[in-house]
Amino acid sequence: MQQANENDTATGPAATGTADTRASATGVTVDIAGILRAIPHRYPFLLIDRVDTLIPGQSAIGIKNVSVNEPFFQGHFPNHPVMPGVLIIESMAQTAAVLVVHTLGPDAAGRVVYFMSVEGAKFRRPVVPGDTLRIHCTKERNRGQVWKFNAVARVDGSVVAEATYTAMIMERAEPL
Repeated sequence: MQQANENDTATGPAATGTADTRASATGVTVDIAGILRAIPHRYPFLLIDRVDTLIPGQSAIGIKNVSVNEPFFQGHFPNHPVMPGVLIIESMAQTAAVLVVHTLGPDAAGRVVYFMSVEGAKFRRPVVPGDTLRIHCTKERNRGQVWKFNAVARVDGSVVAEATYTAMIMERAEPL
C-alpha cells in the first residue's frame, strides 16, 4: 500500500480515488466506503462503521456505533436491548477481515475471509444502544491462507468482550 499524508487518498484494494482510506502517523483509517469495498458484508449484517489505526500486517481498531435501530434488538431482548455476543465476535471478525485485505493489498481482490475457529471468548458486560464498541484486533500470526487474531472489545475504555479466532482467506464463491 502506498503511504499518503493526511490530505492524500491512499491507494490499495479499498481505494478508488475517494477519501475512503486515509493514512497518518498512527496508521490508516478506513471509512464505511472503504469497508464496503474490502469485505462483502452488507446491512443488516455489516457490523463495523469505521476502522481506525490500521497498521497493515499488525493491528486495527474497528468502530461500531450501537443504535437502538439495529434489527437484532427487536428480538434480543425486547424492552431490555442487549447486543448478542455472537455479533460482537462477528464485528471482531469483520475488523480482522479489513486488516487482512489491507495487508494483502491488490492480492486480496476477489477473496473473502472465513471464520475457522473461536477460542477463549469471554463477555464481561452487556453492550447496549448508545454504546460505541471499539474492537482492538491484533494479528498473532499467519501461515499461508490461515490467520490468527486476538481481539478485545471496549466501551468507554472498559473491556466488554475478548476472543482469539482463526480465519482463512479464500477465493469468493460464485453467486448462487
